[in-house]
Amino acid sequence: MTALQAGAATIVDETVQRPEGVRHYLLAQPATPVAGKLPLVILLHGHAASAVLTFGKGKIDDPAAAWLAVADREGLLVIAPDGAKGSDDKQGWNDCRADAPTNPKTDDVGFIAAMIDQAVARHNADPSRVYLSGASNGGGMVYRAAIEMGPRLAAVAVSSMLMPSRNLCKAPKRALPVLVAHGTEDKIAPYAGGEVGHFLLAQLPSTPTITKLPHRDASDKTALVRYVWGSDPKGTQVEFLKMENAGHVQPSIAHNLSWLVQAVLGKQNGDVEFADETWAFFKDKRAP
Repeated sequence: MTALQAGAATIVDETVQRPEGVRHYLLAQPATPVAGKLPLVILLHGHAASAVLTFGKGKIDDPAAAWLAVADREGLLVIAPDGAKGSDDKQGWNDCRADAPTNPKTDDVGFIAAMIDQAVARHNADPSRVYLSGASNGGGMVYRAAIEMGPRLAAVAVSSMLMPSRNLCKAPKRALPVLVAHGTEDKIAPYAGGEVGHFLLAQLPSTPTITKLPHRDASDKTALVRYVWGSDPKGTQVEFLKMENAGHVQPSIAHNLSWLVQAVLGKQNGDVEFADETWAFFKDKRAP
C-alpha cells in the first residue's frame, strides 16, 4: 500500500479480495487528520475509464478530481474504484442494462459493500454517512447499488445516465435521496430516452422547486436548472440538475475538458463544481 499527495488530499492504493480476484481502488483522505468518524463518498467512473482518471491523474482533467479538494475541506474519505474488464477488454460495471453485452459479469454490488466494510474497519468511515456517485456506466451502477443495497446508503448521485427501460434489476423497495444531472444535448445517453429516477419519487410532492443557477460566462450557451422534490435536506429528496445544451459530461469550474474531448462528449457547463453540488446534497443525509 503506497500513499502520495494529490492537491490537498492524500491518496492511498488499496485492494480487496473478491470471488473474481483482487479488486483495486484509490482512497483519498484529508491531508490533516480529522477526529471522529468520517463521511465516505464512493465515485464510480464511466465505461473505459479508471480510478486514476477519476482523481485527475489521467489524460483527461476529469471533473470528479474536484472531490480531492472537497475531501480535504470537508473532512471526507473519497474512494475511486476500478471497474472490471468486460468482453470488450475495457473497464466498466455490471449495471442494470439488459442490452449491454460487453458489461463484466462481476458482483459489483458486493465489491462496493466490501469497500465500505474496509473503510469502516481501517479508516474510521461513518457507516451512516456513505454516499455513492457515478457517471455514465458508473451512474448505471449507482442505480443498481441503490436498489440492491439501499439501506447501507445515505444518498446517491448520478450524472449522464438513464435508468434503462430494459433492465435486469429488481423493483426498488426503499426510497433513497438521489441527485440526477443530465445534459439536454447528450448524444451518448440521450436526454429524451428511458425514464430516469421516477421510482424514487415516493412520498414526495408532485411539483418541484425550480431554480435557474447564475450563469458565469455569457458566451457559454449551456445553462443549469435545478429541480428539487422535498424541502427537508435531512430527509428523502430528489434533485434533478438539468444541463441545458450540455453533453455527456459533468459541469465544472476548475476542471475544463479540452475542445477535442468536448467535440466527442458535447459541451461542458462551467457554472458549478459538480463535486460541490453533490456534496451539498449529500452532507445532511444519513442512512437509517
